[in-house]
Amino acid sequence: MAKKSKQVLGRGLSALLNDPANDIRSAADTNADKVVGNIIELELGKIQVNPFQPRTSFNEESLEELAKSIKELGIIQPITVRKLDFNEFQLVSGERRFRAAKSLGLDSIPAFIRLANDQESLEMALVENIQRQDLDPIEIGLSYQRLLEEIQLTQEQLSDRVGKKRSTISNYIRLLKLDPIIQSGIRDGILSMGHGRALVNVESAELQLDLYEKIIKLKLSVRETETLVKNLKNPPLKKITPSPDPYITATVNDLEHVLKAKVSLSSNAAGKGSLKISFESQEKLENILNIIKGVS
Repeated sequence: MAKKSKQVLGRGLSALLNDPANDIRSAADTNADKVVGNIIELELGKIQVNPFQPRTSFNEESLEELAKSIKELGIIQPITVRKLDFNEFQLVSGERRFRAAKSLGLDSIPAFIRLANDQESLEMALVENIQRQDLDPIEIGLSYQRLLEEIQLTQEQLSDRVGKKRSTISNYIRLLKLDPIIQSGIRDGILSMGHGRALVNVESAELQLDLYEKIIKLKLSVRETETLVKNLKNPPLKKITPSPDPYITATVNDLEHVLKAKVSLSSNAAGKGSLKISFESQEKLENILNIIKGVS
């Protein structure tokens, strides 16, 4: 019974979408409520790729796995599209599912219909993609930056939209200050976001790259990288050994020559100090004392 009802609904929506005389262009149009917000089997040929897509790379192996899953189980989660014109739609989210469906030679795909302007479409695409777990840190940072600059959201508004702390958002955006080579390393999984957060504190791009190569060569952990950068910015203070006082040195040499023993002497600016005479045995001590008595 439920299956039959779904088929009737699908035919009704298809008829509405294919009626040029009553084309739905805004939420105020007749029957807009019957199309917008509903799911329909939409022909793949009527769907354009979203130019606002934050994702810039698609893993072919992952797409093949998704295609196999769709072939066996079908598309569980519909894609989201926005209506552009009569029988023209544009992807808002779900490009991986869209690509996988095309690779299988499918004619149609379940789609959730929206009406949205360019700005709303961009915001929906960015926010939807940020919530996904398979975006790399650089893609997430770029998405956050676009929401701030192109949608003109404040960090507080962005924090509310994506459900992330402002500090988390800032950490992702700061990664975009890294040299492009290092950004590629993070995207390819050679470096972690933690490594990137440490390196972004180094202002010189040349030095960033030197450290990047060192991290890879020595297989440094995030903590080791943080220590490396910290020591670079604030090198540990070297203990300064004062030059020996010529008078003290000469006096020590004279005493060691006379007493035939190891002597150490220290003195402050006021002339006060201490004298230490070392001996290895009772006999040595007696010899030292005899020498002192003889001198006196």
